[in-house]
Amino acid sequence: MDFTSQDIAVIEQALQLAIRSQSSGAKAQPFQEVLGKLQVSANAAMNSASIHKVSMYDGIRFDYDDSSDVL
Repeated sequence: MDFTSQDIAVIEQALQLAIRSQSSGAKAQPFQEVLGKLQVSANAAMNSASIHKVSMYDGIRFDYDDSSDVL
């Protein structure tokens, strides 16, 4: 399942709201763990996406159209 950055922001906000609404730290702990995992995964995804974008433009590429030679 692919999440957009907007999806991740909504999930983070919901988890933070759930953490603040808990009366005890023990009840908030599972939400904090999930939030931490989500943030690590989101950061890793953003970093790998930016590396992929950079690697796409790491050199000069030419697309020659040789069909003019046929005429």
